Formats: sequence, structure tokens, C-alpha cells
Amino acid sequence: MDIWHIRGGRRLEGACPVQGSKNASLPILAAAILAPLRCELHNVPRLRDVDAALRILRCLGCLAEQRENDVYIDSTTLSGCSIPHSLMEEMRSSVIFMGALLARCGEARLSLPGGCQLGKRPIDLHLAALRQLGAEIEEDGTDICCRAARLKGAEIALPFPSVGATENAMLAACAAKGTTTIRGAAKEPEIQALQAFLSRAGAGIGGAGSDTIRIEGFDSAARCVCRIIPDRIVASTLACAAAATGGDVSLCGIDPRHFSALLYFLNKAGCDIISSNRSVRIRSRGRLRAAGEIVTEPYPGFPTDAQPVLMAAMLQAEGETRIRETIFENRFRQVPELRRLGADIAVCGQTAEIRGVDRLHGAALTATDLRGGAAMIVAGLAACGDTVICDDGHVSRGYESFDRCLCALGADICFDHGI
Repeated sequence: MDIWHIRGGRRLEGACPVQGSKNASLPILAAAILAPLRCELHNVPRLRDVDAALRILRCLGCLAEQRENDVYIDSTTLSGCSIPHSLMEEMRSSVIFMGALLARCGEARLSLPGGCQLGKRPIDLHLAALRQLGAEIEEDGTDICCRAARLKGAEIALPFPSVGATENAMLAACAAKGTTTIRGAAKEPEIQALQAFLSRAGAGIGGAGSDTIRIEGFDSAARCVCRIIPDRIVASTLACAAAATGGDVSLCGIDPRHFSALLYFLNKAGCDIISSNRSVRIRSRGRLRAAGEIVTEPYPGFPTDAQPVLMAAMLQAEGETRIRETIFENRFRQVPELRRLGADIAVCGQTAEIRGVDRLHGAALTATDLRGGAAMIVAGLAACGDTVICDDGHVSRGYESFDRCLCALGADICFDHGI
């Protein structure tokens, strides 16, 4: 059990770099097995989820190691196409290996993935996309077996812009004969990052960032070098922490366009947002105003992953903020814990109403999931007194050395790993 000790009420100030993106790293790690490749990845965050992905690669016979923020993979030694349940259940993104294994081996054996319990997250769209490429899929309880003697290019129309389904389709299509077109594709920066890696690895691919992606074959390179983009959700969390504490924080190396929806609402709440091509300064002056009506949507809309941390920033804002969650049906799990700090939050169905209070007070909390745990840290930083958060490893799945980052900005926070 990890324990976070926070003495709140201190204003965050200063500048800090933003770590590499977890959600960009994981599909690129899976993509490293598409062909016999030697890959060198830079700016990879040291996280539990990244470690789990590396263990999957080693289980499949690849050489894979991380040295600080650099990862080295040799997939020329790949020898298997089966991932045990014990590895699959560690993270939701493990399902992305399905498309990559199918492309490389013509077969993938795995089970339903794990990760945070945010409600139903079926992989039906993933399976439907792979079937359209010619895969035969057998499901036996939680076990899944995909086979394809030969994948064929197809017109894939996603009814919802699922990030995971888009990624799995992109990976499998690299081995398909003919052209594959994915319509209704997710547009996230992480999709664009995966396309950049695939292009360097030898794929004929284009369109990422729009709702239509085309893949026209794969001529494998022998070596591929890639730098992981900064993490827009970590940037969002730090921005919300600055806003909640009345701080003045500059985030370095991040593209403000990647989290512009979050910055819009912080500006609406009264923060000054000063942006350049590769940095964002968030300056909060006094008590925030309520941010109004917020609806989570696929990119470029407001991201569901940033919803809990913005909620935490609004707990002391003057007026009422309403958040409607449209992506996950169980994304308000942090609410009962935030109430322990004195927050006034009412939840009705998929809508939360946050009425700003004058004062939050420290309390003992339990992290519910990755982003919920981050929200509790943000709220604890803004609260008066001591907050202690018991965390079953959730936050370390997505935030690298988060305590050190916050301490460098003036926070009084201590992290005890694995107590």
C-alpha cells in the first residue's frame, strides 16, 4: 500500500517539465512487435503500467529493458503469441497487444484486460474491427483467441471514436494486404504519436488527427528511434493543482493544444493562461470562480481523464460547477472521498454538481482509481491541515515521481512506497 502525506495550504510556484505520456507509450511498446525490430524509445515515463508492458514483451520472448527514461526493445527474438491472465489483468491497455500479435504471428491468445474499475469498458469495437480485417475470434469466458491466416485491407467504420479500437485496427492493418481505411477514428494526440512511430517503422500510413486513417502496407525497417510526447493528463493535473492552491506554475515542454479544453475552463474560472508553442503558465489569483457546465467528450472535447482533477480544483470555487460524464458510468468514485475534506458535491446519475465551499480540511482518504487518486492529491494540496491518502498503487500507474515534482513547486508532500 502506498501512502501520501500532504500538509495543505501551500501555494505552488515555479516551473517544471512534464513527463512522457503513458497513453502514448503503451501502444508504441505494443507496436514494437509488429515486425523484427530493434527500437529505442526516449522520454518514456517510469510507471507501473510501463513496467507491466515491458514484462509482457519479455514474456513474448523479446528483449526489453528500461534505463531511466529510455527503453530498448529487440523484438527479433519474439517467440510466442500468448499473454497470461496474470499480466493482462494488470492494466487496461494490455488489450492493445492483440492487434500487434495478430499482425506479427497471425494469432493472439490473451484474456480480458484489467485496470481501473470505471464501469463497463467492453472491447467489442476492437474485436469487430479485427474481424473486418479477416480475423477469426473465439471467446471462452474471459479468454480470447484471434487467428488470421491472412489479413486483408478493409473499410472499418467505428460507431464511436474508441482510442483502443483505433489503435488495435491501426496495428493489425499494418500486416493486411491492400488498403485499410478507418473511419470514425479517434483523434487524440496519442493516435498521432502512434502513427509517427508506425511511419518510422515502415508503415504507409496517414490521416491520424482526423476521423479517417489509411494504412497501405508495411515495409519493415530494421531499427526505429522515437521520442514519446509529453503527457497531457499529467499537465492537466499540475495545472489544476496550481489553480486550486492559488499558484503560479509554468509547465515546460508541453503543447498547449493537447489540453486546450482543460485550459479553457481554468481560464473561465479566473486563471491567467499564458501559452507558447512548448510551454504553458497557469497563474491563479485568489479564489476561483465556478467553471460552469462541463461535459466530457472524445478529443478534442474535454477529456474524461481530466474530469476528476478539475473537479478537485473547483471544490472552493465561488458558485456552482456542473460536470456531466458521458464516457464512463462510474467515473465519480472520488466524490465520497472528496466529501471527507468538506467538499459539497451532489451526484445525480451521470452529473455532479460542485458547490464551492470556503474551506477544505485535511482528512484520511483512500484512492479509488488512477485519476481519482490524483484528484485527492490536488484537493489535499488545497486543504488546510494534514491529508493522508492510502493508495493501492493507482497513482504510480500514471504519474512518475509525482511527489518530487510537487515538492519542487513548493508542496509539502511525502510519499511512502509500498508501506
